[in-house]
Amino acid sequence: MSSRALWQQPYVNIFKHVKIEEWKKVSKEGDVATYMDKSLRCSVFRIRGSVPASNYILLPKTSSQSLGLTGRYLYLLFRPSPNKHFTVHLDIAAEEGQVIRVSFSNLFKEFKSTATWLQFPFLCGAAHASVYENTACAAKQGLVGPAPSSTKWTCLTLNLHYVLSVYLNRTHSHLKSVKLCANMSVKNIITSDLLFDPDLSFSEFRQSGVMLPDGTAPMPREMCFPVPKGQRWHNLYDYIRFPSDGTKLPFDSIQKGSNSETEISAQKSPRKEQSHAVKISKPVQDRVSLIQQITTPKPARRTKQRSANQTKRLPELNYTHSGGSESPGSPGQRSQTNEQVTIVRADDAGVHVYAHCEDDTYTQTDSEEEITVINAASPRPVSLSSDQPVKKPQKLFPDPILKLNRIIGFGGASMRCAVWSADGEEVVYPCHAVIVIMAVSSRLQRFFIGHTDKVSALALNASSTLLASAQTGANSLIRLWSYRGGVCQTIIPTHTHALNLLRFSQSGGALCGVGKDSHNKTTVVLWNTRRVAEGSVIPVLAKAHTDVDIQTMKIAFFDETRMVSCGLGNIRLWRLRGGSLRSCPVNLGQYHNLEFTDLAFERGHTQDRPVDERTLFVSSRSGHILEIDYVSVAIKNIRRLLPAQETHTHQREKQTFSTEAEHEGPVSLVCVSSDGSRVLGATTTGNLGYLDVSSRGYRTLMRSHTASVLGFSVDGVRRRVTTVSKDSTVRVWDMDTMQQLYDFVPDDDESPCSVAFHPSMPLFACGSSSGTVRVFDIQTSSLISQHRQHCGSVECVIYSPDGQCLFSAGALGYLVLYNSSQHDHPVVRVLSNVVAWSVNRGPDTLAVSSDSRCLAIVGPTEYIVTIMEAQSLNELLRVDVSILDVESSTLDSALNVSFSPSSQSHLLVTTSANKILWIDTHTGQLLRQVSEVHKHQCVSLAVSEDGRYLLTTGQNSLKVWDYDMHLEANSQVFIGHSEPIKQVRFTPDQMGVVTVGDALFIWDFLAPPQEHSKSPDIKVSPRKLAHSWAELNAAELSNESPRKALFQPSSPPVMHFLSSALKDSEGFLCDSAAELQLSPVTGHAHSPPPKHASFLRVTEWVNNEDTPTLPANQSRTENAQDGHAAVRPDCYKHFTSCFKTSVLDQTTVAPLSGQAGLSLKAVIGYNGNGRNNMVWNPDTGLFVYTCGCVVVVEDLHTGSQKQWLGHTEEISTLAVTHDAQTVASASGGGASHSSLICIWNASDGSCRNRLSYHKGAVQSLAFSRDDMYMLSVGDFGEPVVALWSTRSFELLCTAQISVPLHDASFCPFTAHELTLVGSGAVVFTQIQAQDNSTELQVQRVSLPDAVGQAEVTSLCYSTCRILYTGTNGGHVCVWDCLTRRCFVTWEADGGEIGVLVCRENKLVTGSNTKKLRLWSVASVQNLSNALHKSSRAKDDGAQVQLEQELLLDGTVVSAAFDDVMDMGIVGTTAGTLWYINWADSTSIRLISGHKSKVNGVVCSPDEQHLATCGQDGSVRVWALQSHELLVQFQVLNQSCECVCWSPPKGVNEGVCVAGGYSDGTVRIFSLKSAEMELKLQPQPVSVCALQYSHYGHVLLSGGRDGLVTVSSPVTGVTVRTIRDHKGAPITTVQCTSKQYKEFGLEGNELWLAVSTDRRVSIWAADWTKDKCELLDWLTFPAPSPPEDAVALPPSLAAFSPSERGTVVYTGYAVEKEILFYCLYKKQVLRTISLADWALCLGLCSTGRLIAVGSNLRVLKLIHSSSGRFQDFASHGDSVHVCSFSWSGSQLFTAAHNELLLWTVHGL
Repeated sequence: MSSRALWQQPYVNIFKHVKIEEWKKVSKEGDVATYMDKSLRCSVFRIRGSVPASNYILLPKTSSQSLGLTGRYLYLLFRPSPNKHFTVHLDIAAEEGQVIRVSFSNLFKEFKSTATWLQFPFLCGAAHASVYENTACAAKQGLVGPAPSSTKWTCLTLNLHYVLSVYLNRTHSHLKSVKLCANMSVKNIITSDLLFDPDLSFSEFRQSGVMLPDGTAPMPREMCFPVPKGQRWHNLYDYIRFPSDGTKLPFDSIQKGSNSETEISAQKSPRKEQSHAVKISKPVQDRVSLIQQITTPKPARRTKQRSANQTKRLPELNYTHSGGSESPGSPGQRSQTNEQVTIVRADDAGVHVYAHCEDDTYTQTDSEEEITVINAASPRPVSLSSDQPVKKPQKLFPDPILKLNRIIGFGGASMRCAVWSADGEEVVYPCHAVIVIMAVSSRLQRFFIGHTDKVSALALNASSTLLASAQTGANSLIRLWSYRGGVCQTIIPTHTHALNLLRFSQSGGALCGVGKDSHNKTTVVLWNTRRVAEGSVIPVLAKAHTDVDIQTMKIAFFDETRMVSCGLGNIRLWRLRGGSLRSCPVNLGQYHNLEFTDLAFERGHTQDRPVDERTLFVSSRSGHILEIDYVSVAIKNIRRLLPAQETHTHQREKQTFSTEAEHEGPVSLVCVSSDGSRVLGATTTGNLGYLDVSSRGYRTLMRSHTASVLGFSVDGVRRRVTTVSKDSTVRVWDMDTMQQLYDFVPDDDESPCSVAFHPSMPLFACGSSSGTVRVFDIQTSSLISQHRQHCGSVECVIYSPDGQCLFSAGALGYLVLYNSSQHDHPVVRVLSNVVAWSVNRGPDTLAVSSDSRCLAIVGPTEYIVTIMEAQSLNELLRVDVSILDVESSTLDSALNVSFSPSSQSHLLVTTSANKILWIDTHTGQLLRQVSEVHKHQCVSLAVSEDGRYLLTTGQNSLKVWDYDMHLEANSQVFIGHSEPIKQVRFTPDQMGVVTVGDALFIWDFLAPPQEHSKSPDIKVSPRKLAHSWAELNAAELSNESPRKALFQPSSPPVMHFLSSALKDSEGFLCDSAAELQLSPVTGHAHSPPPKHASFLRVTEWVNNEDTPTLPANQSRTENAQDGHAAVRPDCYKHFTSCFKTSVLDQTTVAPLSGQAGLSLKAVIGYNGNGRNNMVWNPDTGLFVYTCGCVVVVEDLHTGSQKQWLGHTEEISTLAVTHDAQTVASASGGGASHSSLICIWNASDGSCRNRLSYHKGAVQSLAFSRDDMYMLSVGDFGEPVVALWSTRSFELLCTAQISVPLHDASFCPFTAHELTLVGSGAVVFTQIQAQDNSTELQVQRVSLPDAVGQAEVTSLCYSTCRILYTGTNGGHVCVWDCLTRRCFVTWEADGGEIGVLVCRENKLVTGSNTKKLRLWSVASVQNLSNALHKSSRAKDDGAQVQLEQELLLDGTVVSAAFDDVMDMGIVGTTAGTLWYINWADSTSIRLISGHKSKVNGVVCSPDEQHLATCGQDGSVRVWALQSHELLVQFQVLNQSCECVCWSPPKGVNEGVCVAGGYSDGTVRIFSLKSAEMELKLQPQPVSVCALQYSHYGHVLLSGGRDGLVTVSSPVTGVTVRTIRDHKGAPITTVQCTSKQYKEFGLEGNELWLAVSTDRRVSIWAADWTKDKCELLDWLTFPAPSPPEDAVALPPSLAAFSPSERGTVVYTGYAVEKEILFYCLYKKQVLRTISLADWALCLGLCSTGRLIAVGSNLRVLKLIHSSSGRFQDFASHGDSVHVCSFSWSGSQLFTAAHNELLLWTVHGL
């Protein structure tokens, strides 16, 4: 079968193939529509109209296209219209090159034929028992003419091969086109090589056990007609086959046979018909007679045959399936034999059957619902009997039930084996024990399977007819394969211990092999391969032993008796003479110590020199390339390739390269195709790809793990699979393309062990050897959660099927339950000693039932299996598997567990005695057991969702079992892996099987699906996940108060008392290694923190770009002067500024005071990316925070704001003096500029000083207790602290610290002491001031052993002697400042503690788990006092108490509390500032803003409200006067791209706001009810622009595909679709009013649409009369965009509110300018030049003002007439949104998530 026809098996649904509903590949003309047919209960296509030329459906759309369908049969499911004529034309391509039209119609009166056209009359059938049918039966033929008044749905089957062969003597190639004309209804058109039985469904086929004849199959579901219960198919529908097996006109017309029901049923039970006369035309009679003479089989010799008329009935066939012999090329499958004719004697001794000996074939469709079974004839003589009934097959059916589809992997024994085929279209490479042939263009794979160990060498002869492969190991041998047939022709025993090299000669007549014998001596063998036949013995030409090392050996292409080898310290020339191999070395001289790796002969030949006068090139590992004269055996020249870093700098001019591709690892193989156009390359890191010489492009063919794969998990939604390997990587693959999408690499001190995909979200969890479980978001390539609850390695992680829970099991017995319905996966419960202790137990230690109710584990010992309640881990049942077999003399232990479908209530357990146990999940009773499952222990098992099949793996084999074990042969065995299979699973769609071990194998599962004919399918919806809600109630979201946790601790957490801090109080201390106890109410575990919070480096491969790239932590340029780039600490506390592509315009000049056209009125939002960037003094009421580069001072009583402007970059941190008179703010820092520290007077907001010292970002600012000193701390790139004098703000001194610092604090009781915290250390510091010099004396103290290596992220003082510090592992350490030792630690949180505030005996902790906790720490301070008094008190009373806990909306980044810890203000990364009152247990949101980018800002028509939308999917409505958030409408997992208000007198009752989303939907929200009123989907892609019409009658939306949709805001119905801008995203839609006859067009409003291709369309509309006409079409020219342009500026346009009939436009053009176009004059009036491209455009209704935002972070206010302008640089990023209020008195701008409100004064 050709590769073109493979995808068409077993059938092609043509309507689905061409996507007829889109009408992109199909043409229609006339009255063509769809309607719901009541009898078929589905939608069908109806063609009405009697003229075929003007009413038709044509597939494909144009005559230049072709369907290319090669199926033998064409099935047309149609019904002629009553009393009408129809016509069907089929254009069929023949192998001879002609296109032949086959037409049939009830218009045709008789059969006609020409050389290129066949016309068949179609005789319509009628309803059962109708007058028409009775008349037709009486006439012995159908009636020609219009269709009867009562027509039936018809299944017409045309044998296209037969039609062309019999009538025109042509060979069918493919179906080119189909044209359906006039008066018919059509359900579908199908092509297939199978003959389908319409009366037999899949369920009936499986239930009856009927074995269908060769090439037939039951009707697929897509072709089935519904048959009510008690009815028969043939009474309701017509089945017509052409040619017919009936008695009427089988060749001259198409009509229903006399008994069409027997046409298929006769094939099930073969029966010989009585001979009868057939009336056909003379030409047809001659053609049929000739065909019958050619195709009738000749009788065999010595066999007596009866004539056909002597036998009235043949006995029924009893089909039996033989096992057959296995082919080396396909595991578990029968070998193919040549087709032959076998004469079989029947039981009645008189009938002979001609049976074709072929394989049974089972083919799987592309549909998810259908599997078609093709039953070919049996491969051995079939016994015929009419007496014995048909028996049910007694083995697993079909056979084989698996087919290997794809392998993801490369190499194994060697990464140096890969070759091109002769045509350069295929690459041959090994994947462990399998040889893979991959087509380069289609990436399709085929496999040579037969090796029992890893393939170590490959060779392909020059003509690509013979492939040689060698395997390593004790049973080393060579297999010779037929490359095209895929069959192993012979096996050569090598008698060597390891064969690592094979080479064919140029002609393929000789094969050279190099290996090691049992004495580890190098052996060279030469075989004669001229006559290789099946089973032949390959003679040895010569054999030699040598002591030299040989890494490469090649046979000279000009002489098969000569060879050259190279290796460590030698190059040798070999020659075959007299039956022996002899060699001579090349004199290497000073290069005798080099390791030579490869060699090649000079190609080409000239007549003036001998053929052996050639240059030999030899490469070495050191980069030397030796040129050797082959005749004189002497070195001619030596070249050297220098290392990459040298060749890329000053040595580059000495090298000349044609093409270069740099790889991720050392190159292990280079192979050039025969035509020299492609260069194949492989690396030691498992990458295989090729370089196209002509295009100089590199394409990766395969990536691979470099070690065994430990486990995997499949994402069925996105068809991805993630694998975890011993090479310490986690990789995500695309199951269809086999491309690696992501590569996660851990730190050196840990390696991943297990992995699990979330069942619905793009998340996966990974367990590591350090005991940490991490959850990653694939789409963002980010770590979203991590927990370290295990002491040992995490052996298994698994999600529940409903996605609510995540479970992890450790090697040391821990079992952890996480709540995966929350984004951060908080820990719910931790149990110790419940899982059997074991390392490398495997991924099946845990199993969750399909209904997500039960969890099964192997534990607490290996003899026990425990079933728990999944939601709570409460134990339900224990089963001791060691006592189930009372006759066994040894104790049996459990290995793996797996649940069957919930309806069966079975738990399957594999044991160490090689058994499978079926256990009742309710009673624990043993229901069934199977022994001797595999030769070795079963490693993994899985059950299909329908409970019919079971998969098990043992060592290298895979078995598929009948779940019920009712057959004689209950299993099939499949091989292919060379290493033990670690895990097996069904794919989520149950149509495939995945196994991992040495590589990733993907199998097709060929078993037919189970059909439920009696009961309908019931779909159970899983519980809605918290983070996957599509829409939320706006009333619920508008509150946004932090949710109180149910946490009320019944017992305090255990504290570690460290003996190293107490010398004389050992009796007082408890054991520091004591087991940590977990309070059952809290649901949080206590465990040591991880060494790193983020352990992965992510390499993404999203666009299938195959150019090798460097890992993420490397760069081609120099990083630092010392050669070592600074690494950012692994904690969120360390500030990193937001990524920006904009650059500040340094030439901007601020307007003079009092002359500014704008004044900043308010800033909405808080920068959650800052750290400690909020200060509050409860005594004076000073409240300061930052937003972008603005310092905001707000009065908490009145809500009024003041803004301090002075920074140009994002502000990182703030600090306030103790007298609240001075505020310090820090911003900036990077490669191009230093950071800036501004000193502000709190009274008037003036900037006193501007300081600059740190090159990077400032992490922390702090003032001393007496406000005499200020300290600034640099970031990880420059861990330097600077001490400033607050009198003159001069720099006093600096200190370089060896570790990155995160925070700093002065001692509140003395002005000369402070503490710094950073990576793994606490730095105690003192200020030494002598005379005119000041110094910092530092003492670095490491963390206690109980905490381990961690980042110290926060600190605060309590008394003069106590310091609290927090770590990224959630620990709080208590330090004695006098002794500088830690004496108490406890785990205060499950995540990183970034904020600590202590007041007297109260301590507040804030972390990245979004939790704010209040602790009572009086006992700690009492303990400190007792320790200093050297009292030997007991530790019973020493404990901390968790008093309150709040769950906020984000990670805590700043906090300030009053002196008694009653109230405070807390900031989070969500951009929210919360007022906290511990006394009343209340919380109020003070400040909130967008966390992500703001996409739209619009003021309401009454100017009372402001609506904003953002990338986080939220639409927020603010009170314009108070700037408070009133309501928030949230849609998760979508981005809200645009927002608009309904007009004041629109069709909606009340004020509404509409938002357009990235999924193409528009949602209309009511401000009055705070609910969504309507959801509509006007666009198939993202909605980019949205606007109500001027009077609110319609809603216009522009999509990313360029379509503008007009919808009703009341019903949501699409009124009109405008396609003029199709292909370019819409950027703007705007509406305005007009006079009814203005511009000569009717309509009361104008609207315009702008697309990114610089086109503007202006329309006049009257939506009440459904009128919309194009007024003008503007296209603005532009030059070609620059090559380095990332994105072009948007095209923007708006109606001028001050100049009627004028459109204002700006966009990418020759000049940066604003154009004014007059609709009356049809010309540009004037232009205004700009300094940069405009990103946004806003027009004021008064004052002729225009606001323009740019990428230079500048807001430009322009007077449209005079061109006067002013610049305002108050934004920290590109100004991409600007919008005036309706009155023009206010302006709203946005830069990323910064939202600024301006008062407009005018120019």
